[in-house]
Amino acid sequence: MDQRSIAGLLAMLVIAALAVLGVYGFSTGYLVNSPGDFFAPTIGVLAVAVLAVGALIASGVGSKRWRENPYW
Repeated sequence: MDQRSIAGLLAMLVIAALAVLGVYGFSTGYLVNSPGDFFAPTIGVLAVAVLAVGALIASGVGSKRWRENPYW
């Protein structure tokens, strides 16, 4: 394996670990201990954030020139 694929694998593992920690923190902080009046706004903000990130990913994947960028 070259260095780029190892670094990519390590980055994916770190992202997965952070996602697991985030889900655990959210579930123990908000779902187990009810926050009361702030629960509905929190879910709304999470839904908007997921939609925004999904839209950015979809626009990047749908682009025909995303690999032609000199960054890559």
